[in-house]
Amino acid sequence: MEVTREIVFPAPPDEVWEALTNPEQLEEWFANDVELDATEGGEGVFRWENGEERHATVVEATPSERLVLDWEDEGTVELTLEEVEEGTRLLVRESTPEFSTALALRAMLSYV
Repeated sequence: MEVTREIVFPAPPDEVWEALTNPEQLEEWFANDVELDATEGGEGVFRWENGEERHATVVEATPSERLVLDWEDEGTVELTLEEVEEGTRLLVRESTPEFSTALALRAMLSYV
């Protein structure tokens, strides 16, 4: 199953990219403890207060344009950024309905 969501952030693509790839910024809106090497082939570990831990591999990383993460056996998420008049359009396409990055990104709206 594939889920697609589009969100427009009132910020330039480089700021949205930082919010998506900088561990300190990710800890503000996504997970409590983040380790992420946001380069192609890089690894990521995301931990939440409830003890949940998820691992990801960066499949593709084009700064301020596109990030693709493989969530081990739980599918992939593709994040595509596009500069628009209002700021940045973020298209989120994910292949896993159980862990919805698209829904979690709503929390980033108040952060960026």
